[in-house]
Amino acid sequence: MTTKETIELFDKYVIANYSRLPRVIVKGQGCYCYDSDGKEILDMFPGWAVSGIGHCHPKVVEAIRKQAGELLHIDNTFYSEPQGKLAKLLSERAFGGKCFFCNSGAEANEAALKLARLYTSQEKYKFITAEGSFHGRTFATVAATAQPKYHEGFLPLLPGFLYVPFNDVGALKAAFSDEVAAVLVEAIQGEGGINIATKEYLEAIRELCDVNGAVMILDEVQTGAGRTGKWFAYQHFGVEPDIMTMAKALGGGVAIGAMMAKEEIASSLVPGKHASTFGGNALACAAAVATIEAIEQEKLLENAVELGEYAKDKLNQLKEKHSIIDHVRGIGLMIGVQLKGPGSDIVDKCLENGLRINCTNETVLRFMPPMIVNKSQIDKAIDILDSVLSEG
Repeated sequence: MTTKETIELFDKYVIANYSRLPRVIVKGQGCYCYDSDGKEILDMFPGWAVSGIGHCHPKVVEAIRKQAGELLHIDNTFYSEPQGKLAKLLSERAFGGKCFFCNSGAEANEAALKLARLYTSQEKYKFITAEGSFHGRTFATVAATAQPKYHEGFLPLLPGFLYVPFNDVGALKAAFSDEVAAVLVEAIQGEGGINIATKEYLEAIRELCDVNGAVMILDEVQTGAGRTGKWFAYQHFGVEPDIMTMAKALGGGVAIGAMMAKEEIASSLVPGKHASTFGGNALACAAAVATIEAIEQEKLLENAVELGEYAKDKLNQLKEKHSIIDHVRGIGLMIGVQLKGPGSDIVDKCLENGLRINCTNETVLRFMPPMIVNKSQIDKAIDILDSVLSEG
């Protein structure tokens, strides 16, 4: 099919709830994807940060092929080996919690919110989240997302959500009461613009939750699975959550979400209280197991640290050359370039020149390359961005 024919199919049969780029992607390999016209794109924001170890990583592809020939799906009234193995691998790399599996980050956050209510007393029904956050598109996670633009058309929201400024310890303390069941927060806000939490802020959340009998939930949907150079972003700060959610890069490109909770909290999620028909299916879990194994075997955590610093250095060099760049921030391969003006046109021009990046919060360019990225690919991306900025 031609590009025009595919777009016509979408126009006629697919709901237009996405602002789509006029490209039909037909192949992905490593740090590159290819459209139906044969054009190569250097992908520094692969699959909206889902393909964290690159497109079609050989180990993930092989695991999927093998698993597809044995068992695609079995309902959760049975046990399956891939799900058990994945839970063990995640628990050992985090805080030793137990896992519930689902299909997306929004579902993982829904499960976390429900578990916090189940674990705490009935009087506790409020949740504190941070301004600039993003936690999903379901009714509860939209209410948890403290950005008014995501609330438009859905008012009144689910009650009980309190919003405080990110990194504001005083506002956090003022919002607390005996009615708060949990604080849900990102250690690094992704959609909000690569905003990094302070250690003091996360420590304050931990202390306030402990004192008030509330639960600390960390949303690691975008930060997890090694992107920041550690398995999970909270490990940079020395503050351990009670519940953690993950998705995006966990499956190496396959849809999977997970919630992990400390054992004493996880025990509140008894049969009948929550479920996910497709959650923890054998195919997705096999892909996630292969993703974890690839990250370790190929030392991709170390690569995320090294190449993240390299990319930030290169972007800071661009800052000295182009006045539109205000500053660069990030940890590992989760990098934001703060602009002094809108960035959407820059993103479009980069794509025209063979580079895929993203603009969030109107003025922040997001660089979230696959963890397999090398210096020459970073250099190529910087050169393309440089040429676009030079054009004005």
